[in-house]
Amino acid sequence: MPPGHRAASARRYATGLVTAPDSTSQQADSYPQGTIPLPPGATEILLVRHGQSQAYVPGAPFPLVGGHGDPPLTEHGHRQAELVGARLADVKLDAIYVTTLTRTAQTAAPLVARVGLEPVVEADLREVHLGQWDDGSYRQMMAQGHPVARQVLTEQRWGVIPGAEPDDAFAARVRGAIMRLAAAHPDQRIAAFTHGGVIAQVLSTASGSRPFAFLGADNASVSRLYVMGEHWMVRSFNDTAHLGD
Repeated sequence: MPPGHRAASARRYATGLVTAPDSTSQQADSYPQGTIPLPPGATEILLVRHGQSQAYVPGAPFPLVGGHGDPPLTEHGHRQAELVGARLADVKLDAIYVTTLTRTAQTAAPLVARVGLEPVVEADLREVHLGQWDDGSYRQMMAQGHPVARQVLTEQRWGVIPGAEPDDAFAARVRGAIMRLAAAHPDQRIAAFTHGGVIAQVLSTASGSRPFAFLGADNASVSRLYVMGEHWMVRSFNDTAHLGD
């Protein structure tokens, strides 16, 4: 398909103007409502949040990897990883990505064992850097309603935390990572095991929503995204059906 035709086709799919082509006939006497398939040349990305990680205990900071807190999964988090692995085992995946942080690799491990794909590290899908609070104290500050924590939520900006990653820099690195993944996997479906802040940023970019509109994806949830060059489409958010109650 010529590039120009492919781009025009992608735009029509992205705006919902067409549904799946009828392969049995070029003519039809009715036009039923249908789903929007993956547009030609696009990439479907399953954004999987890691399972529950270990609790922060004041005075016992998380180990750091590249300045980022790196707590492992809890026993419950490992059970969640098994459930999401079972959920995705029958989904045809062309690649699995994890971040530099342990909790994403641990969450992906059951799926990797089932399907035999070697996970690839995409460092730029690591969680937003929380500066002085990245040792785990972010959780304490949020739970206790620290004034800066309230400011984060009110202004919907991570950058108000002392030493935190600037919001525009975070958005740029996450967008760059998604664009690289899409460029590497046209007409394919991939799973990216990542973090709550990253999922929120990706879906905010895709939808043009407020920065924190998609913040709070549950542990081991699955969100779906179509990437068609500069056109991104949110297909689902925070699917936890595989986790039961």
